Amino acid sequence: MKKGKWLTIVIVLVLVVVGGFIYQTATLKDETYSGMSIIPEKQEDIPLFKGLKPTEFHYEMQGDHWEDIYHFYQNELPKYGWTLTYQHASENEDESVSGFITRWRKPDVDWELSVRGSSFALSKQTEVVFDKHGILHSTTWIENVPDRICVSEKAGQDSDCVEITDKAKITEIVRMVNDAFDWKEEVTPRQNKSTLDFGDQKVSVLYESDQEIYFQSEKGTKLMKPEPEFFELTGLVR
Repeated sequence: MKKGKWLTIVIVLVLVVVGGFIYQTATLKDETYSGMSIIPEKQEDIPLFKGLKPTEFHYEMQGDHWEDIYHFYQNELPKYGWTLTYQHASENEDESVSGFITRWRKPDVDWELSVRGSSFALSKQTEVVFDKHGILHSTTWIENVPDRICVSEKAGQDSDCVEITDKAKITEIVRMVNDAFDWKEEVTPRQNKSTLDFGDQKVSVLYESDQEIYFQSEKGTKLMKPEPEFFELTGLVR
């Protein structure tokens, strides 16, 4: 075979190998962020906590750092014009999974920024998710304050319900349910499920320890922080 043909074959092979490497590198780069709706590295107004590494759907780092990350964004995001609209953090640091969730708004931005982080005791790892959401709203489920509310600690056992007739307590429970955010996303399972019977409608309450509370009815799903006042008013034990 002539020298010129050998040279052509070698060049072609080199181009194939290099091309494959470039394609593979580009593919991996794309997959690094493929599951993310927003990427801090590409945003001028969302700083990235030092040490966090992208892994397709979330960022992660070794060790228990959720509290450091939580306080970092509480301090830093307002410097970039973000206003905190919602926050919730674990109260018990001894849990197998501890963490936080925060939501932020900014003038002239038609979406809400969600930053949530979790530390896992078993894997000794912290994960953080940045996400874009439509701005949360609260629709009124209960138009008129009823004369009584019947609370069933175990859903479906209406015969065991405990009546609340105190007008002030009823008014506050109605306010809390109405003010809870409308929730269109996935509902995370909760250990406990109770029922609030307002007379003309029943509302299921899904709750567990210091996790966020879900309200569910024929009108949809709502989300609320696990306010101690709610449990005091209803008599439910988390």
